[in-house]
Amino acid sequence: MACNCGGGRARRRAEVHRLILPNGTVRDYATRQEALAARNRMGGTGRIVVVNR
Repeated sequence: MACNCGGGRARRRAEVHRLILPNGTVRDYATRQEALAARNRMGGTGRIVVVNR
């Protein structure tokens, strides 16, 4: 009999581009392009990091 350990499904990783502003505000965006546009609207400051969910 075959083992059914682990469920047999591969999980998809969802990447979120997180914009962290100097004042501590954190915003998540689906694409890097959206995060870059938001950072430019905020004066070009802040960090963008990729977070796996």
